[in-house]
Amino acid sequence: MRTIRLLIPIAVISLVVIACSGAASGPREGATAVGEAAGGNGYTGAAVAPAASAAPAAPESQTGDTSGSVGAIGARDDAKIIRTGTIDLQVSDVPKALRTARDGIVALGGYVGASNTSNDGDQPSAEITYRIPADRWEDALDLLRGLNGLTTKVVTEHTEAVEVTGQVIDLEARIKNLQASEVALQGIAERATKIADVLEVQAQLTGVRGQIEELTAQLKDLNDRAGYATLTARFTVPIVATTAAAKGWDPGAAVDEAAASMISILQALADAGIWFLIVWLPILIVLGVLVAASAWVFRRIGPVRRGAILPPPAPPAPPVEPMASGS
Repeated sequence: MRTIRLLIPIAVISLVVIACSGAASGPREGATAVGEAAGGNGYTGAAVAPAASAAPAAPESQTGDTSGSVGAIGARDDAKIIRTGTIDLQVSDVPKALRTARDGIVALGGYVGASNTSNDGDQPSAEITYRIPADRWEDALDLLRGLNGLTTKVVTEHTEAVEVTGQVIDLEARIKNLQASEVALQGIAERATKIADVLEVQAQLTGVRGQIEELTAQLKDLNDRAGYATLTARFTVPIVATTAAAKGWDPGAAVDEAAASMISILQALADAGIWFLIVWLPILIVLGVLVAASAWVFRRIGPVRRGAILPPPAPPAPPVEPMASGS
């Protein structure tokens, strides 16, 4: 029993050293879990022997191992690059251009990822997303720029490239370390005698397997996006000047606006007539009655007042007799 207790720390130290040397960016959770499992239970040192033979495989992926992932030395020649882009094209015939582009992309080894078409009157348009092998990226761009003469103008073109070689290397190293930890935990579980120990190791083994599946999914997604670039192309037909001018004129809208203006004017006139009949006409009638009454009173009373104020007329002057000429 004393020999077993002496071997446990040795096994823990060896697992920690293996995990530190195999990880690309530091110690991994899987190796720590193995150390905890081995140190906390009374297992023999022989139970962790498989980890010593499996863990050194991780550093090889970083020194140019061609059988596994992209190495640090081979990253320049076999870099993982995610390419994306958009291109806006004017074509003479949208349906024919779509067929030509589809056939050309399929011939390059790609496929159509998504599509969206619309038809606004006589102006059809389409937006297609293509997945293209990374090594045929430039060929796909050249194909869309020409389309056997159907492309009349490249309106806009935008491309991006993001290198993920380091992420791929890191994920592969972490997966290998976790796989080594999984093998070690499986060996410990086979030699465990207590139910509590078996349950604890199984719980740690489940956690390691979950991490392996998660990292494997991330690695698969990166490899897929790096292996197949994504190019979104928009197809439209050139807009003629007369078409653009005619598109801006809508007779129906003009008729609606004129009818609305006429209705507004008639409503305003009707409102004015209602106000005149209800408010202003009675006021004008009252004012007319008052003016008429005032004129009548002025005509009746005005001459009497003028006669009382004017002075009486002067008496007539006596006649002058003519003088005799003989005297």
